[in-house]
Amino acid sequence: MAVVRRQPVSDQDLERLARAIEEIVGHARAMGLDFFEMRYEICPPDVLYTFGAYGMPTRFSHWSFGKAYHLLKSQADLGITRIYELVINADPCHAFLLESNSLLENMMVAAHVLAHADFFKNNWRFRETNRQMIHAMSAFAERVRQYERRVGRERVERFLDAGLAVAEQVDPFPSTRPDPRRDLPRFLLDHASGLEEWQRDILSSLREEALYFRPQMETKILNEGWASLWHARIMRHLDLTPAESLEFARLHAAVLAPHPFQLNPYRLGYHLLESIEARYGRDALFEARTVETDLSLVRNHLTPELCEELGLYVYAKQGGRWQVQDTGWEAVRDALVRQLENCGLPYIYAEDDNYQRRGELYLRHGYDGVELDVTHLHQALRHVHHIWGRPVHLETVCDGRRTLYTCDGENVESRAL
Repeated sequence: MAVVRRQPVSDQDLERLARAIEEIVGHARAMGLDFFEMRYEICPPDVLYTFGAYGMPTRFSHWSFGKAYHLLKSQADLGITRIYELVINADPCHAFLLESNSLLENMMVAAHVLAHADFFKNNWRFRETNRQMIHAMSAFAERVRQYERRVGRERVERFLDAGLAVAEQVDPFPSTRPDPRRDLPRFLLDHASGLEEWQRDILSSLREEALYFRPQMETKILNEGWASLWHARIMRHLDLTPAESLEFARLHAAVLAPHPFQLNPYRLGYHLLESIEARYGRDALFEARTVETDLSLVRNHLTPELCEELGLYVYAKQGGRWQVQDTGWEAVRDALVRQLENCGLPYIYAEDDNYQRRGELYLRHGYDGVELDVTHLHQALRHVHHIWGRPVHLETVCDGRRTLYTCDGENVESRAL
Protein backbone atom coordinates (compact mmCIF):
# COMPACT_ATOMS: atom_id res chain seq x y z
CA MET A 1 0.00 0.00 0.00
CA ALA A 2 1.27 3.46 -0.89
CA VAL A 3 -0.05 6.97 -0.19
CA VAL A 4 1.28 9.88 -2.28
CA ARG A 5 0.19 13.47 -2.84
CA ARG A 6 -0.19 15.74 -5.85
CA GLN A 7 -1.05 18.77 -3.72
CA PRO A 8 0.82 20.17 -0.70
CA VAL A 9 -0.48 18.35 2.37
CA SER A 10 1.28 18.60 5.71
CA ASP A 11 3.57 15.73 6.59
CA GLN A 12 1.66 15.31 9.84
CA ASP A 13 -1.73 14.92 8.12
CA LEU A 14 -0.27 12.57 5.52
CA GLU A 15 1.29 10.44 8.23
CA ARG A 16 -1.98 10.29 10.17
CA LEU A 17 -3.88 9.25 7.06
CA ALA A 18 -1.28 6.60 6.19
CA ARG A 19 -1.56 5.10 9.68
CA ALA A 20 -5.36 5.15 9.49
CA ILE A 21 -5.32 3.45 6.07
CA GLU A 22 -3.04 0.69 7.40
CA GLU A 23 -5.56 0.03 10.17
CA ILE A 24 -8.47 0.15 7.71
CA VAL A 25 -6.75 -2.33 5.38
CA GLY A 26 -6.19 -4.67 8.33
CA HIS A 27 -9.85 -4.56 9.33
CA ALA A 28 -10.95 -5.09 5.71
CA ARG A 29 -8.81 -8.20 5.33
CA ALA A 30 -10.01 -9.55 8.68
CA MET A 31 -13.61 -9.13 7.51
CA GLY A 32 -12.93 -11.24 4.43
CA LEU A 33 -12.39 -8.64 1.72
CA ASP A 34 -9.92 -9.70 -0.97
CA PHE A 35 -8.49 -6.87 -3.07
CA PHE A 36 -5.58 -5.95 -5.29
CA GLU A 37 -2.62 -4.01 -3.93
CA MET A 38 -3.87 -0.49 -3.21
CA ARG A 39 -2.22 2.78 -4.22
CA TYR A 40 -3.75 5.93 -2.77
CA GLU A 41 -3.10 9.38 -4.18
CA ILE A 42 -4.31 12.68 -2.73
CA CYS A 43 -5.42 15.16 -5.44
CA PRO A 44 -6.67 18.76 -5.56
CA PRO A 45 -10.28 19.24 -6.70
CA ASP A 46 -9.50 20.29 -10.29
CA VAL A 47 -7.40 17.17 -10.86
CA LEU A 48 -10.03 14.85 -9.39
CA TYR A 49 -12.84 16.47 -11.38
CA THR A 50 -10.72 16.07 -14.52
CA PHE A 51 -10.22 12.38 -13.77
CA GLY A 52 -13.94 12.05 -13.10
CA ALA A 53 -14.85 13.72 -16.39
CA TYR A 54 -12.45 11.56 -18.41
CA GLY A 55 -13.28 8.40 -16.45
CA MET A 56 -9.55 7.67 -16.11
CA PRO A 57 -6.33 9.53 -15.22
CA THR A 58 -5.06 9.11 -18.80
CA ARG A 59 -7.32 9.37 -21.83
CA PHE A 60 -7.48 11.08 -25.23
CA SER A 61 -8.64 14.68 -25.46
CA HIS A 62 -12.21 15.31 -26.59
CA TRP A 63 -14.71 18.14 -26.19
CA SER A 64 -17.25 15.86 -24.46
CA PHE A 65 -14.87 15.38 -21.54
CA GLY A 66 -14.58 19.14 -21.15
CA LYS A 67 -18.36 19.34 -21.08
CA ALA A 68 -18.47 16.64 -18.39
CA TYR A 69 -15.81 18.48 -16.37
CA HIS A 70 -17.76 21.73 -16.51
CA LEU A 71 -20.90 19.95 -15.29
CA LEU A 72 -19.09 18.24 -12.40
CA LYS A 73 -17.32 21.44 -11.37
CA SER A 74 -20.50 23.54 -11.60
CA GLN A 75 -22.47 21.04 -9.51
CA ALA A 76 -19.71 21.03 -6.90
CA ASP A 77 -19.50 24.83 -6.80
CA LEU A 78 -23.28 25.05 -6.34
CA GLY A 79 -23.27 22.41 -3.61
CA ILE A 80 -25.44 20.03 -5.66
CA THR A 81 -22.96 17.14 -5.63
CA ARG A 82 -19.34 16.43 -4.83
CA ILE A 83 -16.73 13.88 -5.85
CA TYR A 84 -14.94 12.42 -2.84
CA GLU A 85 -12.82 9.90 -4.72
CA LEU A 86 -12.17 8.01 -7.91
CA VAL A 87 -11.11 4.36 -7.94
CA ILE A 88 -9.74 2.55 -11.00
CA ASN A 89 -10.29 -1.11 -11.84
CA ALA A 90 -6.64 -2.07 -12.22
CA ASP A 91 -3.95 -4.26 -10.70
CA PRO A 92 -2.59 -2.59 -8.63
CA CYS A 93 -5.79 -0.67 -7.86
CA HIS A 94 -5.49 3.13 -7.96
CA ALA A 95 -7.60 5.29 -5.65
CA PHE A 96 -7.58 9.09 -5.91
CA LEU A 97 -8.72 10.99 -2.81
CA LEU A 98 -9.80 14.62 -2.67
CA GLU A 99 -7.20 16.84 -1.01
CA SER A 100 -9.88 19.07 0.54
CA ASN A 101 -11.55 16.13 2.32
CA SER A 102 -11.23 16.06 6.08
CA LEU A 103 -9.14 13.29 7.64
CA LEU A 104 -12.33 11.47 8.65
CA GLU A 105 -13.76 11.80 5.12
CA ASN A 106 -10.61 10.34 3.58
CA MET A 107 -10.65 7.51 6.12
CA MET A 108 -14.20 6.64 5.07
CA VAL A 109 -13.27 6.97 1.41
CA ALA A 110 -10.25 4.68 1.93
CA ALA A 111 -12.55 2.01 3.36
CA HIS A 112 -15.08 2.58 0.57
CA VAL A 113 -12.55 2.08 -2.24
CA LEU A 114 -11.14 -1.06 -0.63
CA ALA A 115 -14.56 -2.65 -1.09
CA HIS A 116 -14.65 -1.42 -4.69
CA ALA A 117 -11.26 -3.07 -5.26
CA ASP A 118 -12.59 -6.29 -3.73
CA PHE A 119 -15.58 -6.07 -6.07
CA PHE A 120 -13.42 -5.47 -9.15
CA LYS A 121 -11.28 -8.49 -8.29
CA ASN A 122 -14.10 -10.92 -7.51
CA ASN A 123 -17.26 -10.06 -9.45
CA TRP A 124 -17.59 -12.32 -12.48
CA ARG A 125 -18.24 -9.49 -14.96
CA PHE A 126 -14.78 -8.03 -14.35
CA ARG A 127 -12.78 -11.22 -14.86
CA GLU A 128 -11.95 -10.49 -18.50
CA THR A 129 -11.37 -6.75 -18.16
CA ASN A 130 -7.94 -5.36 -18.96
CA ARG A 131 -6.30 -4.68 -15.57
CA GLN A 132 -3.66 -2.57 -17.35
CA MET A 133 -6.14 -0.33 -19.14
CA ILE A 134 -4.55 2.80 -17.65
CA HIS A 135 -1.45 2.13 -19.76
CA ALA A 136 -3.47 1.12 -22.83
CA MET A 137 -5.48 4.36 -22.64
CA SER A 138 -2.32 6.42 -22.21
CA ALA A 139 -0.79 4.83 -25.31
CA PHE A 140 -4.00 5.37 -27.28
CA ALA A 141 -4.12 9.03 -26.21
CA GLU A 142 -0.60 9.51 -27.55
CA ARG A 143 -1.56 7.89 -30.88
CA VAL A 144 -4.58 10.22 -31.12
CA ARG A 145 -2.26 13.21 -30.68
CA GLN A 146 -0.05 11.86 -33.45
CA TYR A 147 -3.06 11.42 -35.75
CA GLU A 148 -4.12 15.02 -35.03
CA ARG A 149 -0.70 16.26 -36.11
CA ARG A 150 -0.70 14.04 -39.21
CA VAL A 151 -4.22 14.36 -40.64
CA GLY A 152 -5.57 17.38 -38.76
CA ARG A 153 -7.36 17.87 -35.49
CA GLU A 154 -10.79 18.50 -37.04
CA ARG A 155 -10.76 15.21 -38.97
CA VAL A 156 -9.70 13.25 -35.91
CA GLU A 157 -12.25 14.94 -33.65
CA ARG A 158 -15.04 14.34 -36.17
CA PHE A 159 -14.18 10.65 -36.32
CA LEU A 160 -13.98 10.47 -32.53
CA ASP A 161 -17.49 11.96 -32.42
CA ALA A 162 -18.72 9.17 -34.68
CA GLY A 163 -16.78 6.44 -32.88
CA LEU A 164 -18.03 7.48 -29.46
CA ALA A 165 -21.61 7.48 -30.78
CA VAL A 166 -21.41 3.76 -31.64
CA ALA A 167 -18.82 2.49 -29.15
CA GLU A 168 -21.30 1.41 -26.47
CA GLN A 169 -23.17 -0.79 -28.97
CA VAL A 170 -20.80 -3.65 -28.20
CA ASP A 171 -21.58 -7.27 -27.51
CA PRO A 172 -20.85 -7.37 -23.75
CA PHE A 173 -19.78 -11.03 -23.99
CA PRO A 174 -17.59 -11.12 -27.11
CA SER A 175 -15.56 -14.16 -26.07
CA THR A 176 -18.43 -16.42 -25.03
CA ARG A 177 -21.26 -15.78 -27.47
CA PRO A 178 -19.96 -13.70 -30.37
CA ASP A 179 -22.77 -12.32 -32.49
CA PRO A 180 -21.47 -10.20 -35.39
CA ARG A 181 -24.85 -8.46 -35.68
CA ARG A 182 -24.86 -7.47 -32.00
CA ASP A 183 -21.47 -5.72 -31.94
CA LEU A 184 -21.82 -2.62 -34.11
CA PRO A 185 -18.23 -1.31 -33.71
CA ARG A 186 -16.86 -4.76 -34.57
CA PHE A 187 -19.22 -5.02 -37.56
CA LEU A 188 -18.09 -1.64 -38.85
CA LEU A 189 -14.44 -2.60 -38.44
CA ASP A 190 -15.03 -5.81 -40.38
CA HIS A 191 -17.18 -4.40 -43.19
CA ALA A 192 -16.52 -0.66 -43.62
CA SER A 193 -14.03 -0.91 -46.48
CA GLY A 194 -13.24 2.78 -46.76
CA LEU A 195 -11.65 3.23 -43.33
CA GLU A 196 -8.04 4.37 -43.11
CA GLU A 197 -5.68 2.67 -40.66
CA TRP A 198 -5.80 5.55 -38.17
CA GLN A 199 -9.60 5.39 -38.24
CA ARG A 200 -9.54 1.64 -37.63
CA ASP A 201 -7.20 2.15 -34.71
CA ILE A 202 -9.50 4.76 -33.16
CA LEU A 203 -12.65 2.69 -33.61
CA SER A 204 -10.98 -0.47 -32.31
CA SER A 205 -9.56 1.34 -29.27
CA LEU A 206 -12.91 2.97 -28.48
CA ARG A 207 -14.50 -0.46 -28.63
CA GLU A 208 -11.92 -1.84 -26.17
CA GLU A 209 -12.58 1.07 -23.81
CA ALA A 210 -16.32 0.42 -24.04
CA LEU A 211 -15.79 -3.24 -23.17
CA TYR A 212 -13.66 -2.15 -20.19
CA PHE A 213 -16.34 0.22 -18.86
CA ARG A 214 -19.29 -2.07 -19.61
CA PRO A 215 -19.12 -4.16 -16.37
CA GLN A 216 -19.09 -0.94 -14.35
CA MET A 217 -22.27 0.17 -16.14
CA GLU A 218 -23.89 -3.19 -15.36
CA THR A 219 -23.03 -3.16 -11.64
CA LYS A 220 -23.44 0.44 -10.42
CA ILE A 221 -26.07 -0.44 -7.79
CA LEU A 222 -24.32 -3.59 -6.61
CA ASN A 223 -20.82 -2.08 -6.59
CA GLU A 224 -21.77 1.10 -4.73
CA GLY A 225 -23.98 -0.84 -2.33
CA TRP A 226 -21.11 -3.22 -1.59
CA ALA A 227 -18.66 -0.36 -0.99
CA SER A 228 -21.14 1.50 1.25
CA LEU A 229 -21.88 -1.62 3.28
CA TRP A 230 -18.22 -2.27 4.04
CA HIS A 231 -17.12 1.30 4.63
CA ALA A 232 -19.78 1.44 7.34
CA ARG A 233 -18.64 -1.80 8.98
CA ILE A 234 -14.95 -0.94 8.79
CA MET A 235 -15.39 2.57 10.18
CA ARG A 236 -17.36 1.21 13.14
CA HIS A 237 -14.33 -0.88 14.11
CA LEU A 238 -12.09 2.18 14.37
CA ASP A 239 -11.43 3.99 17.65
CA LEU A 240 -13.11 7.27 16.69
CA THR A 241 -13.60 10.23 18.97
CA PRO A 242 -17.20 11.29 19.71
CA ALA A 243 -16.82 14.17 17.24
CA GLU A 244 -15.47 11.83 14.55
CA SER A 245 -18.26 9.33 15.19
CA LEU A 246 -20.81 12.10 14.71
CA GLU A 247 -19.12 13.28 11.52
CA PHE A 248 -19.07 9.74 10.16
CA ALA A 249 -22.76 9.22 10.98
CA ARG A 250 -23.59 12.41 9.08
CA LEU A 251 -21.47 11.41 6.06
CA HIS A 252 -22.86 7.87 5.92
CA ALA A 253 -26.43 9.13 6.18
CA ALA A 254 -25.78 11.53 3.29
CA VAL A 255 -24.44 8.66 1.15
CA LEU A 256 -27.61 6.62 1.71
CA ALA A 257 -30.11 9.48 1.60
CA PRO A 258 -32.96 9.14 -0.93
CA HIS A 259 -32.72 11.38 -3.99
CA PRO A 260 -35.77 13.25 -5.28
CA PHE A 261 -36.98 12.05 -8.71
CA GLN A 262 -34.12 9.58 -9.18
CA LEU A 263 -32.78 6.39 -7.70
CA ASN A 264 -29.82 6.52 -5.30
CA PRO A 265 -27.78 3.43 -6.30
CA TYR A 266 -25.82 3.51 -3.02
CA ARG A 267 -29.04 3.36 -1.01
CA LEU A 268 -30.72 0.61 -3.02
CA GLY A 269 -27.59 -1.54 -3.28
CA TYR A 270 -26.79 -1.20 0.43
CA HIS A 271 -30.26 -2.27 1.55
CA LEU A 272 -30.53 -5.08 -1.00
CA LEU A 273 -27.25 -6.56 0.25
CA GLU A 274 -28.22 -6.18 3.91
CA SER A 275 -31.50 -7.93 3.12
CA ILE A 276 -29.67 -10.82 1.44
CA GLU A 277 -27.40 -11.29 4.46
CA ALA A 278 -30.31 -11.08 6.90
CA ARG A 279 -32.30 -13.72 5.01
CA TYR A 280 -29.60 -16.11 3.83
CA GLY A 281 -26.43 -15.43 5.82
CA ARG A 282 -22.92 -14.07 5.31
CA ASP A 283 -21.89 -16.61 2.68
CA ALA A 284 -24.84 -15.53 0.54
CA LEU A 285 -23.70 -11.92 0.89
CA PHE A 286 -20.28 -12.70 -0.59
CA GLU A 287 -21.87 -14.92 -3.22
CA ALA A 288 -24.07 -12.01 -4.33
CA ARG A 289 -20.94 -9.87 -4.71
CA THR A 290 -19.46 -12.53 -6.96
CA VAL A 291 -22.33 -13.71 -9.17
CA GLU A 292 -24.86 -10.87 -9.45
CA THR A 293 -25.22 -7.79 -11.66
CA ASP A 294 -27.66 -4.93 -11.06
CA LEU A 295 -30.23 -6.62 -13.27
CA SER A 296 -30.14 -9.96 -11.48
CA LEU A 297 -29.82 -8.33 -8.05
CA VAL A 298 -33.04 -6.35 -8.48
CA ARG A 299 -34.89 -9.12 -10.28
CA ASN A 300 -33.99 -11.78 -7.71
CA HIS A 301 -33.81 -9.90 -4.41
CA LEU A 302 -36.13 -6.89 -4.34
CA THR A 303 -38.88 -7.83 -1.89
CA PRO A 304 -42.25 -6.23 -1.04
CA GLU A 305 -40.90 -5.39 2.43
CA LEU A 306 -37.79 -3.70 1.07
CA CYS A 307 -39.78 -1.81 -1.54
CA GLU A 308 -42.06 -0.43 1.18
CA GLU A 309 -39.16 0.35 3.53
CA LEU A 310 -37.35 2.37 0.86
CA GLY A 311 -40.52 4.11 -0.31
CA LEU A 312 -40.06 3.07 -3.95
CA TYR A 313 -42.74 3.80 -6.54
CA VAL A 314 -43.27 4.22 -10.28
CA TYR A 315 -44.03 7.71 -11.54
CA ALA A 316 -44.65 9.32 -14.91
CA LYS A 317 -45.60 12.64 -16.43
CA GLN A 318 -49.32 12.93 -17.08
CA GLY A 319 -51.00 16.07 -18.35
CA GLY A 320 -47.91 18.17 -17.71
CA ARG A 321 -47.54 16.94 -14.11
CA TRP A 322 -45.44 14.22 -12.53
CA GLN A 323 -47.67 11.71 -10.80
CA VAL A 324 -47.23 8.43 -8.94
CA GLN A 325 -48.45 5.60 -11.16
CA ASP A 326 -47.94 2.53 -9.00
CA THR A 327 -46.54 1.65 -5.56
CA GLY A 328 -46.77 -2.13 -5.90
CA TRP A 329 -43.45 -3.91 -5.53
CA GLU A 330 -43.86 -5.93 -8.72
CA ALA A 331 -44.46 -2.77 -10.74
CA VAL A 332 -41.40 -1.17 -9.14
CA ARG A 333 -39.28 -4.25 -9.75
CA ASP A 334 -40.37 -4.51 -13.39
CA ALA A 335 -39.75 -0.80 -14.01
CA LEU A 336 -36.26 -1.07 -12.55
CA VAL A 337 -35.53 -4.17 -14.63
CA ARG A 338 -36.59 -2.35 -17.80
CA GLN A 339 -34.23 0.53 -16.95
CA LEU A 340 -31.34 -1.81 -16.21
CA GLU A 341 -31.76 -4.08 -19.24
CA ASN A 342 -28.75 -3.58 -21.54
CA CYS A 343 -27.68 -0.68 -19.28
CA GLY A 344 -30.62 1.33 -20.61
CA LEU A 345 -29.21 1.26 -24.15
CA PRO A 346 -31.30 0.23 -27.16
CA TYR A 347 -30.46 -3.02 -28.93
CA ILE A 348 -29.17 -2.23 -32.43
CA TYR A 349 -28.42 -5.10 -34.83
CA ALA A 350 -26.34 -4.83 -38.01
CA GLU A 351 -28.41 -6.97 -40.38
CA ASP A 352 -26.93 -6.33 -43.83
CA ASP A 353 -23.73 -4.72 -45.11
CA ASN A 354 -24.87 -4.82 -48.75
CA TYR A 355 -28.50 -3.75 -48.58
CA GLN A 356 -30.22 -3.94 -51.96
CA ARG A 357 -26.79 -4.86 -53.37
CA ARG A 358 -25.66 -1.24 -53.17
CA GLY A 359 -23.14 -1.50 -50.35
CA GLU A 360 -25.53 0.24 -47.98
CA LEU A 361 -25.84 -0.62 -44.28
CA TYR A 362 -29.11 -1.93 -42.83
CA LEU A 363 -29.57 -1.70 -39.06
CA ARG A 364 -32.50 -2.98 -37.01
CA HIS A 365 -33.63 -1.70 -33.63
CA GLY A 366 -34.58 -4.54 -31.27
CA TYR A 367 -37.83 -2.83 -30.28
CA ASP A 368 -38.92 -3.77 -26.76
CA GLY A 369 -41.82 -1.39 -26.27
CA VAL A 370 -39.66 1.73 -25.89
CA GLU A 371 -39.33 3.91 -28.97
CA LEU A 372 -36.11 5.70 -29.89
CA ASP A 373 -35.71 9.43 -29.39
CA VAL A 374 -36.01 10.78 -32.94
CA THR A 375 -33.58 13.66 -32.45
CA HIS A 376 -30.88 11.35 -31.12
CA LEU A 377 -31.71 8.81 -33.83
CA HIS A 378 -31.06 11.35 -36.59
CA GLN A 379 -27.72 12.39 -35.13
CA ALA A 380 -26.65 8.79 -34.48
CA LEU A 381 -27.38 7.81 -38.08
CA ARG A 382 -25.21 10.69 -39.31
CA HIS A 383 -22.37 9.41 -37.13
CA VAL A 384 -22.76 5.86 -38.46
CA HIS A 385 -22.83 7.22 -42.02
CA HIS A 386 -19.57 9.07 -41.33
CA ILE A 387 -17.93 5.74 -40.50
CA TRP A 388 -19.66 3.65 -43.17
CA GLY A 389 -19.30 6.16 -45.99
CA ARG A 390 -22.53 5.16 -47.75
CA PRO A 391 -26.29 5.39 -46.98
CA VAL A 392 -27.39 3.87 -43.69
CA HIS A 393 -30.88 2.53 -42.92
CA LEU A 394 -32.45 1.83 -39.54
CA GLU A 395 -35.64 -0.16 -39.02
CA THR A 396 -37.51 0.71 -35.83
CA VAL A 397 -40.98 1.47 -34.47
CA CYS A 398 -42.22 5.07 -34.41
CA ASP A 399 -45.67 6.06 -33.16
CA GLY A 400 -46.56 2.39 -33.03
CA ARG A 401 -45.67 1.70 -36.70
CA ARG A 402 -42.70 -0.05 -38.27
CA THR A 403 -40.61 2.70 -39.81
CA LEU A 404 -37.44 2.83 -41.87
CA TYR A 405 -35.08 5.79 -41.44
CA THR A 406 -32.49 6.44 -44.14
CA CYS A 407 -29.48 8.74 -43.84
CA ASP A 408 -27.44 9.89 -46.84
CA GLY A 409 -24.95 11.79 -44.69
CA GLU A 410 -26.77 15.09 -44.23
CA ASN A 411 -30.45 14.30 -44.56
CA VAL A 412 -32.49 11.71 -42.69
CA GLU A 413 -35.79 10.59 -44.22
CA SER A 414 -38.36 8.11 -42.94
CA ARG A 415 -41.09 5.97 -44.41
CA ALA A 416 -43.57 3.50 -43.02
CA LEU A 417 -42.95 -0.18 -43.67
